[in-house]
Amino acid sequence: MGAGSLWLVAQFPAPLSGRWEDTLDFGFTQEDAAFRGEARAWLAEHVPGAGERGAWERTLGVAGWIGLGWGEGGYGNRRGGLSRQVVWAEEYARSRAPARTGHIGENLLAPTLIAHGSAEQKARFLPAIASGDELWCQGYSEPGAGSDLAGIRTEAVREAGTYRISGQKIWTSLAHEADWCFVLARTEAGSRRHHGLSFLLVPMDQPGRIEVRPIRQMTGTSEFNEVFFDGAHARVEHVVGGEGNGWQVAMSLLGFERGVSTLAQQIGFAQELGRVVETAVATGAVHDPVVRDCLVRQWAELRVMRWNALRTLGSSADQVQVQGAPSVAKLLWGRWHQRLGELAVRVRGAGAAVGPSDWSASAPYELDALQHLFLFSRADTIYGGSDEVQRTIIAERVLGLPREPKG
Repeated sequence: MGAGSLWLVAQFPAPLSGRWEDTLDFGFTQEDAAFRGEARAWLAEHVPGAGERGAWERTLGVAGWIGLGWGEGGYGNRRGGLSRQVVWAEEYARSRAPARTGHIGENLLAPTLIAHGSAEQKARFLPAIASGDELWCQGYSEPGAGSDLAGIRTEAVREAGTYRISGQKIWTSLAHEADWCFVLARTEAGSRRHHGLSFLLVPMDQPGRIEVRPIRQMTGTSEFNEVFFDGAHARVEHVVGGEGNGWQVAMSLLGFERGVSTLAQQIGFAQELGRVVETAVATGAVHDPVVRDCLVRQWAELRVMRWNALRTLGSSADQVQVQGAPSVAKLLWGRWHQRLGELAVRVRGAGAAVGPSDWSASAPYELDALQHLFLFSRADTIYGGSDEVQRTIIAERVLGLPREPKG
């Protein structure tokens, strides 16, 4: 527990004390506790020498930590139920290990292939993901088709044993490092909305046919990219779920996107909150009762998010409830994280607007962690499905309210 969390516990010991894993009966067993100790010890030994991100993925793969939730597949990964996945996600985030470049392949594509892929597709792609040897990116959003994903215009025309892909994707995380991209494209000429789409597995090493352009953000960094396809090829046997079934496959993947990984995200949030609290103590802002109230509110709401995530993961709720759970989770954390960014600036005072003292024209301008938090979190209620879209999903699919008329 960090100094920031200790301050909160000291001020409000009754409701705020306790360890993350003890806050809810999720069915953790003694075997899970032993697994937690094994994971924590391995991370403590290996994280300090993690090295560059590609090498770190291969280190995780060799040790068998990739693909805990894949089940009885025989793809070289350890086998672990939901509780083991939760334990690993929490310990990984707690250890402050490097950001995963293999997350998209492991947690998004792999479960999708297990659910919808052919035996040949599983045999070709899952072992390379489990070993950390192949990295993936996600080709969904386009200019004009972000939250409204059914409006995509990227086309894939079948020619003998391949598809020829033309179009543009945007906000593509890790495209500059990825070996492969799963692309949602329109394979039926003249089709509209959810119809005529296919889920294609596309190799990124196609010079002259695929161009990746980093998008510079207001943080000064470039986590996202534009990707241009100019006659890029995908093999016919690399269509997942069959031609024309791309929408069903894509929606299945989005369900995996907001699973166990949300718990690791919340531990990262807790670490950020701890830094904000430490800053508030250092600057004296914590003596302001309004600031103090905001800090406690952030802490309490983060606990609620964790309980909601565990309840959802362990629930036997019907499909309607499960369908709305990812949207509820996104609404909870998106605005929470934005408020944390605002609070990070508030507790810093005027110093939050000042850049690094050693900056010069010959050195790159870099934000500190709290400045980056504030600027990056501006997008939290937009990317991954805007708040407006999430509310519409809950209203129409869960509450059964009438659909909004399309203008």
